[in-house]
Amino acid sequence: MSDDDPQAGQPVFIQSPRKARKGRGAVSNLQGRYEVLAREEIDDGWSYDSEADPEADSPTYADVAAATSVNHVPAFRTQVTEEHARTILSRNKSPDVPFSVSLNPYRGCEHGCIYCFARPTHSYLGLSPGLDFESKIFAKVNAPDLLRRELAKASYVPEPIALGVNTDAYQPCERELRLTRRVLEVLQECEHPVALITKSSLIERDIDLLAEMAAKEQAMAAVTITTLDPAVSRTLEPRAAAPARRLRIIRTLTDAGIPVGVSVAPVIPFVTEPDLERILAAAAEAGAINAGYVMLRLPWEVSPLFRQWLEAHFPERAERVMNRVRDMRGGKDYDSGFGTRMHGEGIWADLIRQRFEKTVTRLGIGVRSGHFKGLDCSRFRAPPITPPTSSAVAPSARTAKVKDKDRERSSGQFELF
Repeated sequence: MSDDDPQAGQPVFIQSPRKARKGRGAVSNLQGRYEVLAREEIDDGWSYDSEADPEADSPTYADVAAATSVNHVPAFRTQVTEEHARTILSRNKSPDVPFSVSLNPYRGCEHGCIYCFARPTHSYLGLSPGLDFESKIFAKVNAPDLLRRELAKASYVPEPIALGVNTDAYQPCERELRLTRRVLEVLQECEHPVALITKSSLIERDIDLLAEMAAKEQAMAAVTITTLDPAVSRTLEPRAAAPARRLRIIRTLTDAGIPVGVSVAPVIPFVTEPDLERILAAAAEAGAINAGYVMLRLPWEVSPLFRQWLEAHFPERAERVMNRVRDMRGGKDYDSGFGTRMHGEGIWADLIRQRFEKTVTRLGIGVRSGHFKGLDCSRFRAPPITPPTSSAVAPSARTAKVKDKDRERSSGQFELF
């Protein structure tokens, strides 16, 4: 800066570059859309460690980048808060999905998939759809009891329940809480059909229940595989099973007699899109009998979070990716219209549709929705009403469980339902 520059000698405020955290998908705790005040991180020079060279000039952008690298970013611990929900079954009339009833035992998801369309729901809780969504999880500990009461109603009409649609029913905390397992036990007892979708190998724990239900055409599963590249998967969906492990899940479930499909979702232009045919072929070889795909969806806060992720991991192609997304969304980051929101529209969306259809035809596998509708509801029998199980913690005894490498725990401070 020259001596004639009027800003010479003035402090320079530098916006800290976005850096990824190990094991996390989001690179920021972006504020939710309902927040009144907006905050933006900048570096005013005080956070820069200049002790090594007190005579050094003011920090440059490169200095800030080095000082805020992955190794210097504090880790986010996962906190699981027990909550008592008021209702447990969600219903929809969307023509874009094959189910009308779903059940989600958890809010938030530790898998940390940056593209997750459920991220904006954390805004309703006054939390961030970014890092909060994947580190502040809410477990509906009364889900099995609520389900039992719902199925026992005289007015209840059975239809297949999609389990774990918004957030993965087999995310890490399920290993200890076993809410999904207990929900499946209720459904098995009532001979009620269920369909699951997951990225976790933990589903293999429940093969005993699912295999028995599948023998009566009352259970099926889908495994989401976004890419076959483990390096991309590690940043895109950091705490989900690796791609090769997911293929093994398909084979394990298939060998147990459980119908399994593959969900290639989302298809991200120039990131996961080149893998489309290879994923379908690998899944079919592993035993998948049907397939589906969904184009990248960027509703609400997912759009800026995804763009931050692109800048952190694929800066050289970030603009190209977003331009192609907008080509398929009518010039916008996202179009939520029924009929187009899942697959997009335009020449590029049509090209991907043709690639998918030609590949599944060549492989001899079907479309996922047709198998979902084939689940048998005719054997359903209403359960007897029983008192809540002892595992459903009383409101006065609710606690929040903090899970990190050492399984440390701290007390919870609030509950939302």
